[in-house]
Amino acid sequence: MIRKIDHIGIAVRNLEEAIKIWEGLGLRVDEIEEVPREKIRAAILHVGESRIELLEPTDESSAIAKFIARRGEGIHHIALGVENIYEHMKDLREKGYRLIYEEPKEGAGGARITFVHPKSTGGILLELCERKE
Repeated sequence: MIRKIDHIGIAVRNLEEAIKIWEGLGLRVDEIEEVPREKIRAAILHVGESRIELLEPTDESSAIAKFIARRGEGIHHIALGVENIYEHMKDLREKGYRLIYEEPKEGAGGARITFVHPKSTGGILLELCERKE
């Protein structure tokens, strides 16, 4: 059911400064998208089949802003690409995993997403991501 690592989400204070760093490493920003529901701007960098998403908060109440305030900039989550997010969510619930959203939400790029709480995964925030490809 898990197809690949879809992306790695990295929390940043300043998107333009972070873009300079990653472009200096030889990567290229393919798009910048605002995700109002999550209160973020995301710069998307493709790396083979996977992506890196640089995530800048647009509001101090966002999860990314709170993460940066607690832990500083850095890896926020790992997203796993799944074929059927509803089936995967049902399976995880049955196994006792704690999900943050009861129903999938729309994420960057129009993907259906949900998150698995870090208390269920040894401290790692996992995102499940279903893309229409």
